[in-house]
Amino acid sequence: MELKATRYLVDDRVAVITLARPRRRNAWTGRMHSEYRWLLARADQDAEVRVIVVTGDPDGQAFCAGADLGALEGHAEKGRYDPGTDDDIARPGFGVDTRFDATFAYHFGIGKPVIAAINGAAAGVGLVLAAFADLRFAVPGAKFTTAHGRFNFPAEFGLSWVLPRVIGLTHANDLLLSSRVFTAEEAYLMGFLNKTVAADKLMDEVMTYSRNLAASVSPGSARETKRQIYRDLHRDAATAVTDAERLLDEMIRHPDYGEGVQAWMEKRAADWKG
Repeated sequence: MELKATRYLVDDRVAVITLARPRRRNAWTGRMHSEYRWLLARADQDAEVRVIVVTGDPDGQAFCAGADLGALEGHAEKGRYDPGTDDDIARPGFGVDTRFDATFAYHFGIGKPVIAAINGAAAGVGLVLAAFADLRFAVPGAKFTTAHGRFNFPAEFGLSWVLPRVIGLTHANDLLLSSRVFTAEEAYLMGFLNKTVAADKLMDEVMTYSRNLAASVSPGSARETKRQIYRDLHRDAATAVTDAERLLDEMIRHPDYGEGVQAWMEKRAADWKG
């Protein structure tokens, strides 16, 4: 696929997807969504990639400022919602669990950790994208908003499901019902962010974290642990324990288990096969 709204690179087992419409503050379009899903599928299928980082073009001075205003005007003119994507759009993460087979919920089916490096404002669908990432780092002072209330929209793309699970019902109700602007500092106190990092150090910090994760955690463990986390949001404790026991029995037979033990004994980095 020709990339017009995104950029992609792989650096030391970390795939970096950049939302790249800087003149429009990296605003979301159907084209960007199509490219983003295609790149997620590419990274997920690449055995050399262990972690996926999503960020915004720094020249846009935003992570993603939400839906492009042209798209919002288009919805009004057509009298209906138009996602701007084709039927053959890539389906990353689909097929793992039917509960993940939907827009943005597909992140939970991706077999690798997805980290949002939020280098500026995240509004509307930009906040959705950050919320469905597994980990979130942001620059101080970044402004966030759910935004939907000002457009007579419902809470978008599962925000009403994911936000209460990330930050609790009380904080989620505040952000969803008011659509108010809140800052990275508030987001950190609510538990939405893992960390705030100075703008000039954000990508270095995220890449260091990602490389450490890629080196220290086996690909199979990262994949199955991530799936356990999101499946267990729907399950009772006994089912979660039973499934964990099943996975333990399966995964202990993989060569990466023996390699992990040997590397630990020899005090060296493991050579994961994946």
